[in-house]
Amino acid sequence: MPQSIAQVYLHAVFSTKNRNPIITKEMQPELYAYIGSVCKSNGIIPVKFGGVEDHVHLLFGMPRTITIAKTIETIKTSSSKWAKEKFDKNFAWQTGYGVFGVSYHEVATVVNYISNQESHHQKFSFKDEFRALLKEYGIDVEETYLWD
Repeated sequence: MPQSIAQVYLHAVFSTKNRNPIITKEMQPELYAYIGSVCKSNGIIPVKFGGVEDHVHLLFGMPRTITIAKTIETIKTSSSKWAKEKFDKNFAWQTGYGVFGVSYHEVATVVNYISNQESHHQKFSFKDEFRALLKEYGIDVEETYLWD
């Protein structure tokens, strides 16, 4: 085949440093728009972004020419610098992240999940939500190394 084709959707989740509740409702639209612009300028296809005060969920299409680690590094580094300059000089993301593969047929389900973060987090903490995602995807992790 002379052409390389890929369609890979990923659901990334990461929190603010120490899960500090610093992503205000006023900040969220601008933050997600900024992350979207970073994605587009790097060939990443933004689908849906959302979250609450202490973490974000990003659903995006991956280009075939960039690694997951580089994608997340680019998004986190750029958006952290932007948020420090625009909103809070102490803004920082946690060191790690979670990334989960999403089937094309499940994209709408994940979009809906991300859209309903505010109501979801009236019942569940970020830690509980992340534990549930790990369980759903069959990932067994030592919690000692999960939180910073």
